[in-house]
Formats: sequence, C-alpha cells, structure tokens
Amino acid sequence: MINGTDVPTQKYHLPKRIILVRHGESQGNKDDAAYSVTPDYKIPLTAQGIEQAKQAGSRILDVVSGHGSSENWKVYFYVSPYVRTRSTLREIGRAFPKNRMLGVREECRVREQDFGNFQVAERMKVIKETRERFGRFFYRFPEGESAADVYDRVSHFLETLWRDVDMNRHHHNPNEELNLVIVSHGLASRVFLMKWFKWTVEQFEYLNNLGNCEFRVMELGAGGEYSLAVHHTDEEMLEWGMSPEMIADQKWRANANRGTLNDHCPWYLDAFFDHLADSNDKDDEDVKSNNSYLPLA
Repeated sequence: MINGTDVPTQKYHLPKRIILVRHGESQGNKDDAAYSVTPDYKIPLTAQGIEQAKQAGSRILDVVSGHGSSENWKVYFYVSPYVRTRSTLREIGRAFPKNRMLGVREECRVREQDFGNFQVAERMKVIKETRERFGRFFYRFPEGESAADVYDRVSHFLETLWRDVDMNRHHHNPNEELNLVIVSHGLASRVFLMKWFKWTVEQFEYLNNLGNCEFRVMELGAGGEYSLAVHHTDEEMLEWGMSPEMIADQKWRANANRGTLNDHCPWYLDAFFDHLADSNDKDDEDVKSNNSYLPLA
C-alpha cells in the first residue's frame, strides 16, 4: 500500500522517478496587472520563461538519463491545461528525442489554484494580506479556491496516477525505467508533496514556493519508497522550508522498505498527543498473566 492505495507489486514496475516542475516565468509573475485583463489560464510565458523552460528540459534530461549513463529509460508527461504550463512543456520537450517519450496527458486537476476571475491588482493585494492573517492553507479566495480545495483535487489525481501505473496506461516496458514528469504550478506541486508524504497543515505553511522552472525529484529508494533525499541535498530541502524532522524522514525513506512506518517520525503520533507512554500497566500485567500459563520449553 502506498499513500492509502493498494499497490499489487506483481503486476507492474513502479516509476523510477516522479518529477514535479513549476512553469517558467509568466507575464503574471512579471506584472500582476496582467491578471486584470487576461484570464489566468491564458497568461503566457515571457521570453525569459521560455528560456528557463528550455534549460529545465536539459536538466531534467540529465536527471532521467543518469547523466548519460542510463540507456533504458522513458518519460511520460502530465501537464496543467494553462497556457504557461503547456508552453513550458513544449520547451522542455525540445530536449527529448521522440523515441524516449511514452506520451503526454493534459490533467485539469493539477491546474493553478483558482484565485477568482479577472484579478484587480489593488483588490488582490488586500485579499492576499488577509490570507496571511487567516492562514494560507484554509483561506478561500472570493470566487476561487483555498489550498485545501487544491489538495482535494490533487488527491483525486493521485488515485488516477496509481491506476495509470497499475493498468500500465503508460505502455511501459518493465525492462525500462519509467519517469513521470508533472508540469504544473507552485501550489499544486507543494500540496502534491504534502499529500504524498503525509505532511501536516502546519508543515505546509512553512514551505516556500518553487521558483520558475524549478523542480522536485521524488526518486525510488533502495527499499521501494519514494524520497526527495535520493536526488536532493539537506541544504536544498532546508531552503524549501522543510524542517530537520521532515528531512530526517526523507532520508529514512531513501532506504526504507515499501509500506513500513517510520516509528521516529514525530507527526505520525507524537505531534497529536502529549507524553505518550510506551505501554500501560494493564498491558504489562496482561502479558505477564498470559506468560504464566505458557508451557515450559
């Protein structure tokens, strides 16, 4: 079982990597006023954003090919339907030969958080100040979504992702390494990681956004668990806003057997209870009582 989803190990081979990519610099990143005259989904990349995407393609190619050392690998893309993400994918794709691509799918559930319709700059400034006071995860934009809403739809996407793997909808040869690349947005990528690694709302609030065309690599560890620590350094993860405990969990996952629970991960139990005892006296007495009736060896 992975993330609450039953995963039958005999039917398929897991993807080697799942890579989350934020789009390149958009006109809206450069000038907030763009949102007041152009629908969010139609905001294009800037010239710099196009160049960022080309460079990201080369860097991602370097990752999935093992810096040129791997011969048996393929890539499958999921992409948000927004203009800026599709343009980013187009530029990323220039780095890959066609025979390495298994396919691409537009996926609405990894789209940007809905901030409302046309966004007037002065009004949005006040709204975002209110969000900071209320809390980034639960604040719902007027006529739009909260991060919690995005979490729900990304969770549904994850279920589809595993069905795709389970039913081999990627048409993946098990003798080749499969790499899934999801070209999306900053918030959608963060809640994807939050859902996958079971991070709390409090932990999410401390996460920094991805930079334009920055990406996160979830790589399959030696025991079959995905981890950010296989590809990324402690310093990188600290810069992202991850706590030392979160980083320690990633390092544990890099070598953990699939389906095992990290007993030292504080937010699995200790974060929800005060002063948990290892056992209680009644349990100890029951064990002693049961042992007293065991036959001698």
